[in-house]
Amino acid sequence: MIRDVAAKRYAEAAYLIARQDGKEEAWSSGLADVAALFGDDRARAVFENARLPSNQKLALVERALAGVDPLVLNLARLLVRRRRTSLGPQIAQAFQELIDAAKGISHATVTSAVPLVDEDRAAVQRRLIEITGGPVVLETHVDENILGGLVVRIGDRLIDGSTKSRLLALKRRLAGATI
Repeated sequence: MIRDVAAKRYAEAAYLIARQDGKEEAWSSGLADVAALFGDDRARAVFENARLPSNQKLALVERALAGVDPLVLNLARLLVRRRRTSLGPQIAQAFQELIDAAKGISHATVTSAVPLVDEDRAAVQRRLIEITGGPVVLETHVDENILGGLVVRIGDRLIDGSTKSRLLALKRRLAGATI
């Protein structure tokens, strides 16, 4: 998933506040509710409707998020005012990754040309646990354009073992070689 830089910044700020107040779980739960609301197709249409007054959108947020931590609710209001509600799901995901990182849990995105069978998925997960030295939450995607192999992203680290990248590297070497 391509994440907006702003979503990461909101998540980092939220995490700092949550950690300072010792309310990581309350924030995590509240942000999951925010993500569900702002990620819902029907709600998204309402929040993106320029004709609907902001106060009506805020009233919807108040009703839908009743009971969440007041600071989480303030963040949701801020996203409505800044017309950035689409960031809600990304903020929740980035926040959870920060919590997991504090616990030593890594998140990896694995892209393959075909869906991974359970045995291959388990093998990839074992290898990533060896690389990271700790638990790994694995998310898989299929992209036929990579032709074969795997592309793995763990945090800011990219491991490209795809057939496509190997063929492109070979092509560059052959183009640079003199005959």
